Amino acid sequence: MDARATPSSALYLFEKFEVGVVHLDERRTVLAMNDFARKVLPVGEKQPFDKLVASFHPERSKPKVNFLLDEASRCPVANATPMTMIINIPEQVLLIKVTRLADHLGTTTGFALVFYDVTQIVTNDDTAPESLQAHRRLSRIPMVANHKVAFVDTADVLCLESQAHYTRVLTRDGFHFCNLSIGDLAARLDPAHFMRVHRCFIVNLQAVAELGREGSKTHIVLRGKHAGPPIPVARGEVAQLRAALGLLKRARGAVSSAAPVAI
Repeated sequence: MDARATPSSALYLFEKFEVGVVHLDERRTVLAMNDFARKVLPVGEKQPFDKLVASFHPERSKPKVNFLLDEASRCPVANATPMTMIINIPEQVLLIKVTRLADHLGTTTGFALVFYDVTQIVTNDDTAPESLQAHRRLSRIPMVANHKVAFVDTADVLCLESQAHYTRVLTRDGFHFCNLSIGDLAARLDPAHFMRVHRCFIVNLQAVAELGREGSKTHIVLRGKHAGPPIPVARGEVAQLRAALGLLKRARGAVSSAAPVAI
């Protein structure tokens, strides 16, 4: 059997991945990195050497990086699999793994932080060249569970809910965990299909079943058995949402109704 990977296979993409490697000491100070890491990370701007690794990450990413290292520092028997997370930087999505390094006595001597640029996997391949200066659109969202990363097509996503620095993603199969923030995802999702209707919620417009109102508050009801409770819509987003859903503005003097509008 010919074991060579075809250009469209996952193995082919994996073979083409360049790997970034960052060496940290036991105090989490950056000691060294390979050439690919120097190219991808803001080394010239941040000057990370002899500094804590979290110091050259954006504020929103620091808790994630520290959590990853805290987990990697635990008993090696409990964490045989390297800890994994996803971070978002301009034009790129990086999959990061961290593992503890130890001497012959099992004493922690440092950490190896390894990352892959998975942008090609989670973004559309047919992105127009002129749009590459902006954030590349995600066609799949990376999910993390049990130290493994899976990718869910954005078409299967019903909504996204902010969970502090992370995001809970609702699909037709239920909820999933993504360690990108809702702000990171909002910048990468196609605005023709997704809209941030509230500071804590992004919805797939195709998944909206009803648009309702109670008093002065507007909400959305999603399709599907895992839809959950109604999603609030911020007052400043109501007009834009109605337009995106193809709802015409009511004529002046028309009777307002609290009944939901089926979409």
